[in-house]
Amino acid sequence: MLTKRIIPCLDIKNGRTVKGVNFLDLKDAGDPVELAKKYAETGADELVFLDISATEERRATLIDLVRKVAAAINIPFTVGGGISSVADVDVLLRNGADKVSINSLAVKNPNLINEIAAKYGSQCVVVAIDAKQIDGDWIVHLVGGKVPTELNLFDWAKEVEQRGAGEILFTSMNNDGTKNGFANEALAKLSEIVNIPIIASGGAGTMEHFAETFIIGKADAALAASVFHYQEIEIPELKQFLKNQNIAIRV
Repeated sequence: MLTKRIIPCLDIKNGRTVKGVNFLDLKDAGDPVELAKKYAETGADELVFLDISATEERRATLIDLVRKVAAAINIPFTVGGGISSVADVDVLLRNGADKVSINSLAVKNPNLINEIAAKYGSQCVVVAIDAKQIDGDWIVHLVGGKVPTELNLFDWAKEVEQRGAGEILFTSMNNDGTKNGFANEALAKLSEIVNIPIIASGGAGTMEHFAETFIIGKADAALAASVFHYQEIEIPELKQFLKNQNIAIRV
């Protein structure tokens, strides 16, 4: 059985880590380099860095900050935000990223998934999908959740897998920042219809929520931000708790 992964997420705006609720009301959560170093030292399996305003501001990811974070950690590092070409990916990989996460630009130019996978391998491509449940349907949203599309979460997930994505990072906008648990029904359905790993995001509030998303949601990894940033949950204790629930985890 593959071990489940715990992934802290650094949402970056103006060079600082921020966190909000349902993608709104962003508050400062600390220095990204210090947080990254702490997470690597306390047992995080991977780290995700999302430059959340890059797409909206139509600029490239903050390369200097990516380089500093990469230098501070020794765990796999995924970077997203403002990636619009294979050349952008090349710059990030040369500056310390192990994988890239694409979201809005993947929807606008789906061939970008194929191009990155062809050049660097599927293991390098994480497609992030932000979706909101509206009248029972999960609708994909872009530009940090601000722009709804006509895409259905499950149809889009199947397409990104076919195009060469190695992983899907699914954030439920309904659950994001609420600390009421992950969107486990949608996650379980995703894991049934695709054969690539699914990272659950949005809603972590307790250690039980992580156990539930692995058991009920069948997620391969769980990503969280504020519960880690504000020390509400410490990663070593979380991993011990999950191990006690007979969940395969690297302690």
